[in-house]
Amino acid sequence: MAATELRGVVGPGPAAIAAPGGGGTGPPVVGGGGGRGDSGSGSGAALGTVASAAAGGPGPGAGGVAAAGPAPAPPAGGSGGTGAGGSGSAREGWLFKWTNYIKGYQRRWFVLSNGLLSYYRSKAEMRHTCRGTINLATANITVEDSCNFIISNGGAQTYHLKASSEVERQRWVTALELAKAKAVKMLAESDESGDEESVSQTDKTELQNTLRTLSSKVEDLSTCNDLIAKHGTALQRSLSELEALRLPAESNEKIKQVNERATLFRITSNAMINACRDFLMLAQTHSKKWQKSLQYERDQRIRLEETLEQLAKQHNHLERAFRGATVLPANTPGTAGSGKDQCCSGKGDMSDEDDENEFFDAPEIITMPENLGHKRTGSNISGASSDISLDEQYKHQLEETKKEKRTRIPYKPNYSLNLWSIMKNCIGKELSKIPMPVNFNEPLSMLQRLTEDLEYHELLDRAAKCENSLEQLCYVAAFTVSSYSTTVFRTSKPFNPLLGETFELDRLEENGYRSLCEQVSHHPPAAAHHAESKNGWTLRQEIKITSKFRGKYLSIMPLGSIHCIFHATGHHYTWKKVTTTVHNIIVGKLWIDQSGEIDIVNHKTGDKCNLKFVPYSYFSRDVARKVTGEVTDPSGKVHFALLGTWDEKMDCFKVQPVVGENGGDARQRGHEAEESRVMLWKRNPLPKNAENMYYFSELALTLNAWESGTAPTDSRLRPDQRLMENGRWDEANAEKQRLEEKQRLSRKKREAEAVKATEDGTPYDPYKALWFERKKDPVTKELTHIYRGGYWECKEKQDWTACPDIF
Repeated sequence: MAATELRGVVGPGPAAIAAPGGGGTGPPVVGGGGGRGDSGSGSGAALGTVASAAAGGPGPGAGGVAAAGPAPAPPAGGSGGTGAGGSGSAREGWLFKWTNYIKGYQRRWFVLSNGLLSYYRSKAEMRHTCRGTINLATANITVEDSCNFIISNGGAQTYHLKASSEVERQRWVTALELAKAKAVKMLAESDESGDEESVSQTDKTELQNTLRTLSSKVEDLSTCNDLIAKHGTALQRSLSELEALRLPAESNEKIKQVNERATLFRITSNAMINACRDFLMLAQTHSKKWQKSLQYERDQRIRLEETLEQLAKQHNHLERAFRGATVLPANTPGTAGSGKDQCCSGKGDMSDEDDENEFFDAPEIITMPENLGHKRTGSNISGASSDISLDEQYKHQLEETKKEKRTRIPYKPNYSLNLWSIMKNCIGKELSKIPMPVNFNEPLSMLQRLTEDLEYHELLDRAAKCENSLEQLCYVAAFTVSSYSTTVFRTSKPFNPLLGETFELDRLEENGYRSLCEQVSHHPPAAAHHAESKNGWTLRQEIKITSKFRGKYLSIMPLGSIHCIFHATGHHYTWKKVTTTVHNIIVGKLWIDQSGEIDIVNHKTGDKCNLKFVPYSYFSRDVARKVTGEVTDPSGKVHFALLGTWDEKMDCFKVQPVVGENGGDARQRGHEAEESRVMLWKRNPLPKNAENMYYFSELALTLNAWESGTAPTDSRLRPDQRLMENGRWDEANAEKQRLEEKQRLSRKKREAEAVKATEDGTPYDPYKALWFERKKDPVTKELTHIYRGGYWECKEKQDWTACPDIF
């Protein structure tokens, strides 16, 4: 059979078999017809493979089709490809990134891969130095104009980028949005509770097993190929014998066609075997590269940890040197009366300090109020050289609280803590599942912290008196913002409540309201809150706290809806909380930012208020912690504009539409709006010496004060929290471990009872909250815990028999 005839038959058939869909997109002459310039996969490569098999070669040939023309060059300043090459990235290419006001936009090489956007100064720099990476799972992508767009993850990182053209910008934004959606989905489905080393070992074993399986399958294919060749040779011999017989001309023609098809079949099977062998060889080669890359990333992480540890250590030494340089002698005239001066004083004696990596949570000089009999001391433990003990001080305070609300708590002691040794193992994990020492805490539980939302309850009292629903919504919005004002200096975390723990705040006589919180779930941690006022409103919420430590910052994401109902009008408002970010966890001064949007909806009238918490940015000229808002009616018309900051105040402006130049409505002018300004809310000043008392507000100082008649599960009775407030942190840590172990034993007991009930076929009731009932909310249709009643009646009777023993 002529070679030209054979090639004519081979052309369309085996190519389609060896590379299905290979030439579906893109010009068929570029890169072998795959549509991607550096992929090398497509009908051209398939033709080369078949041609090589026809020639008896062992592997794929470099056919003429693959060399028909060069791949097109990427556009200047744009993407260099869609990641079809060896990098495995979703997209990569040149973009212009804003650096500073001196250099402006600089050309950088960006790589989008696995939900992460990284950039380098050049493409060659990818091998050794990454200049920055942003996780798209928590990032916001906004478009400024035809070529510019911004990527921000809530203030910690913000990239101002510019593409070479509008088309190129749209390609990047589309790729980023797709990568973000995929990253969010993977983040929701991921389980990060396993050990990294064991996971990596499992991956390695799985990879080796897969390669062994592939090798076995290729051997099976080779055996089948040998059988096909053997039977094909026998078939062709039989056909040749038939041709030798004296048969009619038509039969000889048919026999010749069958012979050609048998030859073609053998060529195709050889090409298939060669392609399988090449696939196995590539898998083995790339598996080694992947293992090397993984090991390189692990080494980089170890080096990064060591570098951060050294930076933190140097930062600590600098702080010590600064404090040593500014130390003032004790009892210096003119300094005893100033709490601020005392707070800034340095440590008196540092010669006996070891050289380990220590971090301090409070000013070095511990001061106590003079009327409590404490002297100023340079000791490392609060009260060690005081005139009276902490227990006596606390008893003294109890006597005072019987008469009036307390205005101070024991000053925060100065205990050293190896912060890095704890936090370096928490990166990327859910912090609620990791036992943390009380050194990170403030002497309040999350239930008490949730109750602090009621500090500015008078805003709801004023809202209840409003006849206009839109004006009422303005006060509700101000109340929503006011709940964040206590967080601006509060960098310590509250205690995680035990399952079944409660907290009550009865201010019915003084302020007209009373509140109850209960921890209704442990994992994920969730607290239910119900507050009612005789001034005509009810507030209820169930908040689940999720947090992620990212190394440089900590993100806290509250989940769940907040409901506010006004009794006289029946107006029912709902909203959700924004994300809180704690920055400079390892090195530098801690600071907190709030970012995101809140939509407050009146489900009865359809009125809405959109609040925007602007994240802090180095490039912004706006005031820090800015909050803006608009109050709209059901038709979308804006009636009020809100402006302020979440840590200071909120103002309201009435929007009066004026006729524009073209006859349409326009917004009210600035000077006209100033005349309608109304201050809705202003933050109360902090108590004196608040910096020594965890920056507690006046309300927060009273929350952990002992009260008689509360439930035995009340947070005030929690022993580790009380010990920590009194400055006995070592004992508090030991007590905290005891309570956590007791809670674990209770959980295991419930799980054993559930297993036993399942085996016996008897019904088993899972854990249920005592004062709240889980059911579908009639407004939001969410499953949530709603107050079932009975607590205040039990308190009046002092009947606490239903309460569990958790302390």
